[in-house]
Amino acid sequence: MEKITSFTIDHLRLLPGVYVSRKDRARDAVITTFDIRMTRPNFEPVINTAEIHTIEHLGATFLRNDPEFMDRVLYFGPMGCRTGFYLLLTGDFESRDIVPLITRMFEFIRDFEGDVPGAAARDCGNYLDMNLPMTRFLAGRYLDEVLRDIAEERLIYPD
Repeated sequence: MEKITSFTIDHLRLLPGVYVSRKDRARDAVITTFDIRMTRPNFEPVINTAEIHTIEHLGATFLRNDPEFMDRVLYFGPMGCRTGFYLLLTGDFESRDIVPLITRMFEFIRDFEGDVPGAAARDCGNYLDMNLPMTRFLAGRYLDEVLRDIAEERLIYPD
């Protein structure tokens, strides 16, 4: 069997960033899959499940309510390796095109106070596994260390 595209990326050289993972066609539409990489694979600890779960709830809520992109969002969810997230949008985009959106999302997460949307037994299959304070910390770190003045090397996969 051939390796899938995401397994051909050199994870030893991959830095936290915002990457186009792939582009697919669905009838007349282009679907762009983004790799929202929050930690450096195999060098930093992965994101704990409580924080990744909280980011998923807050990020999905933000994205599906964003006036500019809400109708383009197909999916936002964690990677199995727990180093980041996948975001699927309808449209032919490059990484730099969505940096403002991802920045707004992580500002929303960093500044969020109150009850996490969907964090109730009726709404979620594992609602107790949430950690808002650490999630806010991780969002702030990603904003400060990656998204602010993002370098080109954090927008295009390493060769």
